[in-house]
Amino acid sequence: MRTILITGPGGSGRTTLAAATALAAAAEGDRTLVLGTDRTDSLGAALGVATGPAPVQAAPHLTAWRPDAAQDFRRGLVALQDRASSALDLLGASRLDPEELTPLPGAEELALLRALRDAALSEQYDTLVVDLPPAPQALALLALPEELRRYLRRLLPPERQAARALRPVLGRLAGVPMPAEWLYETAARWDLELAAVEAVVADRGTVVRLVAEPGPAGADALRTACLGLALRGVATDVVVANRVLPEASPDTWLAGPVAQQRKTLEEWRERYDVRTVAHLGHDPRGIDDLSALTVPGVAQAAPAADWPVTDRLAEDGVLVWQIPLPGAIREELDLVRRGDELVVTAGRFRRVVPLPSVLRRCTVDGAALRDGELRIRFAPDPKLWPQGR
Repeated sequence: MRTILITGPGGSGRTTLAAATALAAAAEGDRTLVLGTDRTDSLGAALGVATGPAPVQAAPHLTAWRPDAAQDFRRGLVALQDRASSALDLLGASRLDPEELTPLPGAEELALLRALRDAALSEQYDTLVVDLPPAPQALALLALPEELRRYLRRLLPPERQAARALRPVLGRLAGVPMPAEWLYETAARWDLELAAVEAVVADRGTVVRLVAEPGPAGADALRTACLGLALRGVATDVVVANRVLPEASPDTWLAGPVAQQRKTLEEWRERYDVRTVAHLGHDPRGIDDLSALTVPGVAQAAPAADWPVTDRLAEDGVLVWQIPLPGAIREELDLVRRGDELVVTAGRFRRVVPLPSVLRRCTVDGAALRDGELRIRFAPDPKLWPQGR
């Protein structure tokens, strides 16, 4: 299944282009699902069909779905209460009724991630188009599964669950109660669900498509988004320049905006694979308007987002880890080795990544940023490196 995640600066028209992209895929005969994320039904407004918690048929071969975060949150918390009933009874806790539950911050993101996972695993669709939130929130959303899994592994290490038979004894020896088995089971279930979402995002068939309106604000947002996505290791296929004004127009007042867009597009084409979508002169509404938008096809080939390790032991005595970071600024980069992990900070973004196994037996020998690529040199540690290599 092909998965296209669409985001961009707020007000760039990403929801409209997500709907148009899904409609174009459906017109080619693909069984297509478009997922909406906005609280208001902006997706339904673009399609001309109301969307909500129940999937609806928006056009031939096209299904639209806007998950209900409140409903998902209530269901999850009630299930958690049921699993932890013995612990809650021991504490004398009062149960929360579903009717009094309101979503907490982060509930919408988790609901979307579950919907993304369920849609990808359902095998009912050939193409999945997701209208992500604006770029800053979308980047945080894509980072969420990996970050939550890392927190779970640190707070509740899976290997400690193996000592379940010794837990009562260890509790008496330590003088404090050991975590209950249900807590480990819940953590394991969450880890499995998050791993499924992480696998969908990291899949070769998943790409992020960036939408922006040509101009100074759009240019800044694109640079930031591309850097954040590269640090997450997420592939992007194309940049869609939306609402491009016609070059030849009788309206003289358009000369300034047209010149600004032209200049921005020239700069973008030097850095990105750019596709343009013309301004219709009004906000697109309904199937006819969406069909008039010349959106890129869903079969665009995306470059691999790999972080290769190059063997230069014979030439320079080092291994080089190459991390693409387009748009990164040297002064805003920071690296910290922490055991078998590397903490990479690029501008406002930070990621903790496990080192490849071969690099765990090495020490950091230096790093350099060249042509949008961070190259970290690792020298073999004689104490850990196999003799004769």
